[in-house]
Amino acid sequence: MSKTWSNRFEGALDPFIQRFNSSIDFDKELILEDIDCSIAHARMLSNTKVINKEESVKIVDGLKQIKKDFENNLFDPIYPSEDIHYCIEEKLISLIGDIGKKLHTGRSRNDQVGTDLRLWLRHKIDLIDSLIETLQRSLFAKAEQNLYTLIPGYTHLQRAQPLSLAHHLLAYLEMFKRDRARLVDLRKRVNISPLGAAALAGTKINIDRYMTANELGFQDVYKNSIDAVSDRDFTVEFTCSASLVMAHLSRLSEEIIFWVTDEFSFATLTDVCSTGSSLMPQKKNPDVPELIRGKTGRVYGNLQALLTMIKGLPLAYNKDFQEDKESIFDTVKTVEDCLKAMTILLEKGLIFNKDNLMNSVEQDFSNATDVADYLVEKNVPFREAYQIVGNIVRKCLKEKCLIKNLSLQEFKKFHLDFENDIFMKISPVNVVNSRNSLGGTGFDRVSEELITWKSELFS
Repeated sequence: MSKTWSNRFEGALDPFIQRFNSSIDFDKELILEDIDCSIAHARMLSNTKVINKEESVKIVDGLKQIKKDFENNLFDPIYPSEDIHYCIEEKLISLIGDIGKKLHTGRSRNDQVGTDLRLWLRHKIDLIDSLIETLQRSLFAKAEQNLYTLIPGYTHLQRAQPLSLAHHLLAYLEMFKRDRARLVDLRKRVNISPLGAAALAGTKINIDRYMTANELGFQDVYKNSIDAVSDRDFTVEFTCSASLVMAHLSRLSEEIIFWVTDEFSFATLTDVCSTGSSLMPQKKNPDVPELIRGKTGRVYGNLQALLTMIKGLPLAYNKDFQEDKESIFDTVKTVEDCLKAMTILLEKGLIFNKDNLMNSVEQDFSNATDVADYLVEKNVPFREAYQIVGNIVRKCLKEKCLIKNLSLQEFKKFHLDFENDIFMKISPVNVVNSRNSLGGTGFDRVSEELITWKSELFS
């Protein structure tokens, strides 16, 4: 096109403002969605007799050619085109002539870009859901291999009670299950078509919004044209859901970073997912979990940017909405990359040191609650038993020994109901196995959960 704007304008934009105003460098990400949107719109215009069949066929064929050229690297949308929408329209007119000028009948870039973004995000939500499921399967495999491997459980980052390592890993499967449920629910709100709302007020052209919605796979159409072009709630909601995915990845990353230190030695990094130091030859660094932990902040930043973008906007469309795309595009890429990286880390980059894990639960006071529970079984009130065990722990700390190192005679000084079976009751394996309440870490319960998860992830 020789001129982007109407003949109302006599002068040209300042060159810097023209570049500042352009979004082609990043919104070309939407090129395939924009072409699909335009194809559906052209077919609808023919169906409603706004343009004739022959014109529609020429427009659709031209758009398909542009798509083919792009996929074969024969068409590269670049500046000075202002955005991907004008770029495609310019290309179409150059291919088929003035008939291409009819494509924009009955629509605006306002409803067009809103439709493109929803089409793009809908696909990305499906992809991210699939990546989370793949990660869940990797976590499940690690859990299934470690039902009887024990790991210290922590509260306040202090040793609390021993756990089945499988139980610990399955907690992350539950987190990611919630993430997937949020994405499924969000997808319903993304899957509503604004196409046909035009600039903000609808159009007098004879269009069929349900036809374009159906052709593009939308579940419904926006019922209010103003809301249709000004709604960016779905971008915020997606980025919020993505932030929670990243939070869960970051929590897992933090634990892995601890586990592979010499101080913990619960796990070892393979060479597949670690690097060394340029100075210290002995180093093996946990780059993958550290990067995931770091990249979580950028997704949070994108969420804040989007919330700030929409907070004071009057109805309807505003140029501020151009700022939604880079935040969304970056969020999607970051989440995709981090999910892939964590999956590779779990499958190829992390080996649990089972002997160290099993030994670690033998060297603390995490069986103290089980001593109290032992007394409760002897009909001692829990609060009284709790104080008795507190005295036992204090004695052990003074004498630099563990509860298991006390003799039966020493136990009986604290309460006469202690018998020889106390030593069996407080062994870490029995401590874990006894936690058989629903959702607990007992081996029977965790086995049931593994069966449930196997059916959910692999059936």
